[in-house]
Amino acid sequence: MATLEISNGGKAAGRRTKKVAPRVDLTAMVDLMFLLTTFFMLTTSLSEIKAADIAKPIPTDVNEPYPASRTMTVLLGKNNMAAYYLGETEKATIKLKSVREIGNVITSTRREIAKYHHNNANKFMIVIIKPTKTSSYKDLIDVIDEMKILGVKSYSIDDEQISKKEESFFESKGL
Repeated sequence: MATLEISNGGKAAGRRTKKVAPRVDLTAMVDLMFLLTTFFMLTTSLSEIKAADIAKPIPTDVNEPYPASRTMTVLLGKNNMAAYYLGETEKATIKLKSVREIGNVITSTRREIAKYHHNNANKFMIVIIKPTKTSSYKDLIDVIDEMKILGVKSYSIDDEQISKKEESFFESKGL
């Protein structure tokens, strides 16, 4: 591949000769490098964009209520805090947790719902995520990631229908 050329400099044999550093021809190595680079560029696949599917309710005239026994609502506030409750807003007790702990809450709530419905696969948990004006985009993405990680079948984002009870809860907590 590479050749080694040593020249004696054209001097007479009787005299003292200088040691000349050998010169290595690397043309073949450069060719090989370009061939390998081209090969790997053509045979590797580029990374694909990984995006989460987000379902936002389409406004309709029909306002059918969600089944209260298996619907959990998560409200996002400021300072990485989230409020959550199960069932109807007016009858529910709203609780407060950090966004980091919401995955544990969803897991325990899912177990309760499955137990209540005798592990009926058709009675899966529905989660409604309601980001408020004070919540951060990062918190919303973190909660959506938790939905994907935990395998929640049905969830949606509703940032338009925040009830007075939910607003007053956040105001009382300073969120």
